[in-house]
Amino acid sequence: MGIRTITNFFVNWIAKDRKPSKFPMCDFEKIRYELRPCDVILIEGRSRVSDVIRMITQSAWTHSALYIGKLHDIEDPTIREIAKAHYNGPEKDHLLIEGMLGQGTVVTPLHAYKKDHIRICRPRGLTPTDAHEVIAYSVKKLGTDYDIRQIIDLLRFFFPWSIMPRRWRSYIFSRTAGRATRTVCSTVIAEAFSSVDFPILPYIQRTKHRKIELVHRNPRLFTPRDFDYSPYFEIIKYPFLEFDNASSYRKLPWNRDGLMSHDYENITQEVKGENSTD
Repeated sequence: MGIRTITNFFVNWIAKDRKPSKFPMCDFEKIRYELRPCDVILIEGRSRVSDVIRMITQSAWTHSALYIGKLHDIEDPTIREIAKAHYNGPEKDHLLIEGMLGQGTVVTPLHAYKKDHIRICRPRGLTPTDAHEVIAYSVKKLGTDYDIRQIIDLLRFFFPWSIMPRRWRSYIFSRTAGRATRTVCSTVIAEAFSSVDFPILPYIQRTKHRKIELVHRNPRLFTPRDFDYSPYFEIIKYPFLEFDNASSYRKLPWNRDGLMSHDYENITQEVKGENSTD
């Protein structure tokens, strides 16, 4: 068995999704209607690698993708043809650009996440011209390999400096900084917004003349949660069960018999058992 075979087996194992919930947390149809090109989509992943990212970042959001609209929404014919060359589905599909483990940077139809918990992060005030530039930058990254090593780098970065070997401390800044041959899901999106100077989580400092200036962060350090945390992105949610006026949440179909711990089947039995002993 060759190294490539072993690697592919490992990637497929950690990237395999578990079954989705019967009832997702969000209303997919409303989200699809609301989406605009250049919105960032956050996804609560269901794979083993998602569990690793969740542990590293301490966030439910383990994957991110850039919404580019439909193929005909891309005004630049050259950029449109590049995107089209990487997607052989119907032209009416709503499309995302994302970094996929084992596949690299690819075009994916939005409906691939129909059963997932997703959220919209909208860059506030992004101009139409810069929106086209962000999409163009991302489309040009299609075909770039996925850098699984960066997940390890991020894990190292989250360890306290005092217990981290000295040779690891600057690894992600010296070895991977500036490399354009590999990426992860958040990196290509961060690079795209950085290309038009749109802030995500910039470092703010004072110059020697006491003026305020922003410094771009290394895009390889961004994770999906940073778009949720950023004050420059608006958060748009559409819950699966929604209420839209005062006190209407009291009309939601609550089960009054018990509480949820892990899964519904066990909960009902546990609560009924507790009630029967009273």
